[in-house]
Amino acid sequence: MLKAFDKKYLNKKVKILAGVDEAGRGPLAGPVVAAAVIFRKNTFIKHVNDSKQLTEKQREELFDKIIAKAISYSVSIIDHKIIDELNILNASMLAMKEAVESLDIKPDFVLVDGNRKFNSNIPIRPIVKGDSKSFSIAAASIIAKVTRDRLMKSLALDYPDYLWEQNKGYPTKRHREIIKEIGPSPLHRKTFLKKILSEDQILNMSYVEGVNLEK
Repeated sequence: MLKAFDKKYLNKKVKILAGVDEAGRGPLAGPVVAAAVIFRKNTFIKHVNDSKQLTEKQREELFDKIIAKAISYSVSIIDHKIIDELNILNASMLAMKEAVESLDIKPDFVLVDGNRKFNSNIPIRPIVKGDSKSFSIAAASIIAKVTRDRLMKSLALDYPDYLWEQNKGYPTKRHREIIKEIGPSPLHRKTFLKKILSEDQILNMSYVEGVNLEK
């Protein structure tokens, strides 16, 4: 069904189709990550679906299969500083734009999850709930989600108090409580903490420079 959705967009002018999606709009800490992916026309991977509908184990297993079968894929990571500067919507659009532009193969057409599209010289079609309709968007959602989850687990080693290996930076009850108890880390998004901390507490936050988000 997901594969059939993508095939509707292939024609004489559209030989190469890319899907793009992001992960990490909602967390209080860490980056937003976008992925873009291109498959051959008849490539199919069983169980590929919206990443939110899969378990962590399933996503990890599918990640390797997607990477192996894709003819091109790319990932873009936009950090917390840029999210605060641009806002999360614009940062997400930037991440998806960069992911598409970083593909080794230029697509003829791009399917993007959501109801908005970024500026590009490549034709783009936004697909509402695209990660549950399109095979290529679903695959991109898995790449983005697994990449971001792995990154947050890695960053949790430097900031163990916030339990990012469990919550991945999302605003769980315990994560919010920890922020109130010990204050935010330098990797928290200042603009996301207004309902949790006072203005003075947020103003006193300091950004971490030179953090390697691709380790």
